[in-house]
Amino acid sequence: MKILLLLTGKTDKNWIQQGIDEYFQRISKYVHFEIITVALPKQYNSNNIPFNKIKSVEAEKQLKIIRTDDYVVALDEHGKSCKSKDFAKFIENRTLSGNKRVVFVIGGAYGLCKTIIERSDFQLSLSAMTFSHQIVRLLFMEQLYRAFTIIKNEPYHHE
Repeated sequence: MKILLLLTGKTDKNWIQQGIDEYFQRISKYVHFEIITVALPKQYNSNNIPFNKIKSVEAEKQLKIIRTDDYVVALDEHGKSCKSKDFAKFIENRTLSGNKRVVFVIGGAYGLCKTIIERSDFQLSLSAMTFSHQIVRLLFMEQLYRAFTIIKNEPYHHE
């Protein structure tokens, strides 16, 4: 199985990028892991463009990367929340399911377009709180790493 983390927009905070790089190395020891970042055309960096139009353009770019046989997980505040052990079980089940690739999608500053939510096989919420899309990247990667350490019964997760 392969895991793809599909992001929108670059990470412009160095300390967040350092954390992402650290967890990327850790996760890659357990699974083929890839991160793809889609960029918006510069004209969409204006405050004059409606949020829905920006999300729609982001979705078009994301859908070009998502394959028909991918298992897609949308990270969305309205999704299902779970404990770390439950997330580990979810990852383990996806590994055993025969999916070639699981794609986790994190939207841009305005969240995910309805098109991505509808295409997803599962919607996951990391918290009832709102976080910036850059912080969510780091939080998700830590939880993905934690899931693999739980699956492998390694001493990282404590209860």
